[in-house]
Amino acid sequence: MSEAIFRSDMTVELVKASASDADVIWAARVSTAGEQSLEEVGEDPARSAGLINYLARERHGSPFEHTSMTFFVSAPIFVFREFMRHRIASYNEESGRYRELQPVFYVPAPERKLVQIGKTGAYEFIDGTQEQYEITTKAMKESYLFVYERYQKMLEAGVAREVARAVLPVALYSSMYVTMNARALMNFLSLRTARAGSHFPSYPQREIEMVAEKMEEHFARLMPLTYGAFEKSGRIAP
Repeated sequence: MSEAIFRSDMTVELVKASASDADVIWAARVSTAGEQSLEEVGEDPARSAGLINYLARERHGSPFEHTSMTFFVSAPIFVFREFMRHRIASYNEESGRYRELQPVFYVPAPERKLVQIGKTGAYEFIDGTQEQYEITTKAMKESYLFVYERYQKMLEAGVAREVARAVLPVALYSSMYVTMNARALMNFLSLRTARAGSHFPSYPQREIEMVAEKMEEHFARLMPLTYGAFEKSGRIAP
């Protein structure tokens, strides 16, 4: 059996992008300037920062859709299942039908808050004790090793990969490409990050928030004016 790897981090890489503040400007200008909006292509968007702020504030969202960002993400399967609730992106994930899945599993980092207090809709997470952390990580690692050994035994016996994978946990790491436009990404960030000053509070699971934070860094660099407008509007997607 391959040696198991236990991780608590998330991988996010920007693979390709066609996304700039200027894209928002020419897409918006066509409504009033028609073919003259072509003159905005390639122009300095800074002189039209007010327009971007207006579009975000008034929630005129379609100009933000004329952008594209593709990310490579490596994270536990349970993160991807939350991701795919957002039907505003294109996804391609590695397949356990076509390749042997590797023994890479999630365990929480020591700083991950383990205890939930409060009721649904009004709860928070607090730090666990050292004992709780040790119980958690020990139970996870033992379970992962047990089921992965069974997975390997089935494969060695000639069982199809698509059948054998059924024993594997959602804490197994997978990888995917996800492509979003800026409007979709702002919607994702508004729901999957917890930020002071947000108009609508959000309570994301920490692991998907870790992915969202890394995606947000790329977004802020690619489209600083749009990102600034998103922040000013209380992190509401236009």
